Amino acid sequence: MLKTGLSGGSLMKKLLVCMLTCFMAVSLLAGCGKKEEAKTVELDKDNPTVISVWHYYNGAQQEAFESLVSQFNNSDGKDEGIYVETYAQGNVYDLEKTVLNSANKKAGASEMPNIFAAYADTAYQVNKLGLVADLNEYLTKAEIGEYVDNYIEEGELSKAGELKIFPVAKATEVLAVNQTDWEKFSKATGAKTSDLSTIEGLVKTAEKYYKWTDKATKTPNDGKAFYGRDAMANYFFVGAKQQGVDLLTIEKGKCKINFDKKVVRKLWDNYYTPYIKGYFTASGRYRSDDMKMGSLIAFTGSSSGAAYYPKAVTVNDKKSYPIKVRSYEVPKFADEEDYAVQQGAGMVVTKSSDKEIYASVQFLKWFTEAKRNFEFAATSSYLPVKKEANTEKAVEKAMKDEKNEDIKDTVMTAVKTVNNNKMYTPKAAKNGSQIRNILETCLSDKADQDRKAVEKAIKGGMSYEAAVKKYNTDQNFEQWYEKTLKELKTLEG
Repeated sequence: MLKTGLSGGSLMKKLLVCMLTCFMAVSLLAGCGKKEEAKTVELDKDNPTVISVWHYYNGAQQEAFESLVSQFNNSDGKDEGIYVETYAQGNVYDLEKTVLNSANKKAGASEMPNIFAAYADTAYQVNKLGLVADLNEYLTKAEIGEYVDNYIEEGELSKAGELKIFPVAKATEVLAVNQTDWEKFSKATGAKTSDLSTIEGLVKTAEKYYKWTDKATKTPNDGKAFYGRDAMANYFFVGAKQQGVDLLTIEKGKCKINFDKKVVRKLWDNYYTPYIKGYFTASGRYRSDDMKMGSLIAFTGSSSGAAYYPKAVTVNDKKSYPIKVRSYEVPKFADEEDYAVQQGAGMVVTKSSDKEIYASVQFLKWFTEAKRNFEFAATSSYLPVKKEANTEKAVEKAMKDEKNEDIKDTVMTAVKTVNNNKMYTPKAAKNGSQIRNILETCLSDKADQDRKAVEKAIKGGMSYEAAVKKYNTDQNFEQWYEKTLKELKTLEG
């Protein structure tokens, strides 16, 4: 008889423990397997689930979006029992207001849609009200892994592993240059496009252009501005990040402002100073408007704006001339880190029935299939959101038949930007929109105000040098910095 050294009871206990351990291990493996499966809901194609989408697209972007929705409704949607209805809500700010009014049940507000386009700050506010669906359980890990990691991370808002914003189309910034006028300037002065790879090089080039155009006339100090930029908040956020600082951080769920004086001074010196000297400008609603009027020949703007690049410069009511615009990567601070802005709204699915959430996800998955996503990108100059589509080779193939050269060139430049840089977007925060609004205007308004004062002083008989020197002081910076810091600090928490 084999001796085990254990009593019958002890042996039985050990066997039970062993069996329980095995059972738990199998259960654990089964659980892991389930995580790889997405939640499914049975739909009825004879009684379709209707999904409403609020968006801010307009012009060519709206046409492209609604065309694809119609395509879905007449193909996969019809087969699966899903019907998508779209509702344009004006521009992005109009949409944000409409969504927040609806979420907060303001008097006269419409019912929340199943899906709405939103940036992270708006999604954050609606999520705080408990109205946003977590899409993670409706997608497998493999499906989520197909999307660019940064885009998924942005959609997680404040908690990793939850997907609250579905990426559908993204954008970055590009430097758009009036190549027609640039070539005249370049031939006369030796300026090179490589000079535009850094912000410092851009400022020197802008100075050279101002002096070159000034000499072209007998009137002194009437040189033309070379450059302008849209989205000043991006200049702050990305310019600071390139210097190693996050202007906005989230600590224990609270927003903290890091308005580092040394970092901000560098931003000031490379925007305010060239602006009051007349090297930079901003007068129209967008800098593409300024390019159209001949007020500048280069600007930083969203890659999604390529469809609106001017085809000609209007000199006056009777005179204009055609131009060709070319896109380059946005200049960065020399010897600093390679960061570029990541922007573009995603789609937020609101909490509703399982059928509606499931149907919403099915539509969004269909819309972001690489080939189809390129259809939208081709007409809107947005970037596709899947990894397989964000390569230069994929872009070349998808864009080979695109007739709009501005869009083709810009999307290619944007994809190079995505691949050559670390993409950055500030974390969503309670007062994120208000913080962005301050950064959007605080420096640009100050620069524009003081530039007008410089021009007035020159007209009054003061020399150009003396007029600029009057405003280009440490004291002026300090006063502006303290005022802006105080405004931002009120939004912490």
